[in-house]
Amino acid sequence: MLTMMKSNQMAAVLSAVLVASLGLVACSDTSSVDNGEPASSNNDAIESADVETADAKSSISAAMSDDEQMVDTLSRYRWTLSTAVDNEEQPISALMSIKDQVTLSFNQQGNHTLNYSVGCNIMSANFQLQANTLKTQESMGTKMSCGELDMAENLLNQLMQGDSELNLVAANDNSSEVPILTQVTNERSTFDHSTLIWNGKLTAQAKYNSKGDTIFWEVAAESVPCQINPSQLCLQVKPVSYNDQGIKISEGKLVAFAGTIDGYQHDGKHNEVLRLQRFKTSNDTVLVDNIDSEFAYVLDTVIESTVVDSVNVNSVHTE
Repeated sequence: MLTMMKSNQMAAVLSAVLVASLGLVACSDTSSVDNGEPASSNNDAIESADVETADAKSSISAAMSDDEQMVDTLSRYRWTLSTAVDNEEQPISALMSIKDQVTLSFNQQGNHTLNYSVGCNIMSANFQLQANTLKTQESMGTKMSCGELDMAENLLNQLMQGDSELNLVAANDNSSEVPILTQVTNERSTFDHSTLIWNGKLTAQAKYNSKGDTIFWEVAAESVPCQINPSQLCLQVKPVSYNDQGIKISEGKLVAFAGTIDGYQHDGKHNEVLRLQRFKTSNDTVLVDNIDSEFAYVLDTVIESTVVDSVNVNSVHTE
């Protein structure tokens, strides 16, 4: 009898424990269900915060990008003068007579730099672009005498100083196949409200989508008949190397170059050392008048220029 009572008591205890356990499980499940909705709400809140953060970043990016996007577009082109008129809509003859060699370029690497030239010295100035207003600082550049181009160079330098209003029309926004940049000078002592219109041509860096290699060539004043087509004249060029201190350490031999150097105007009166950007255009190496045709060459700057006596000219080296 005692044994039976103990068994019954133990059964009752086990039953109570089992009921309690089931109750705990039920509570736990209910808690899970109850906590499910707040968890979902938290996720929604996090996702909403992420969206707001992304929207904020996008807004900041959009607010900051207008001027920078324009500079980026401008820097992808090399600009050549199309029209130059004064505030009375009269042509600026000193520039219009040589408009095909009047150039402008924008560099957005590091400090934004504006480069411009009439085909002689290359002038440079730091610039800022704010709401389509171009603000340039004092310019500097090489100092060689340009002879009959001196007047045009001084005039262009004056036009590029101070503030100008820019208006860029992309190639696909007009009937022209090239972008058009209109520049109107602001109030200044001279040439106020003059208008310069520039046509853009893609730079090699933009065209070939690569940075390019920096090389140095010396170009002789005298051109010579090309080897493949003697009826055409070729530049005479030779590679030059410098050490980290800018001291010339080696140079090659003069060879005829049948290609072109984008942005370079050869006047036949100066031996010049050019800093070039070289861009790979093909995987096939074909020698054209001793120069690999797989590369495109673009003028970076003229770092040295020496007037050559017409009697004392170089001759091409042929192998």
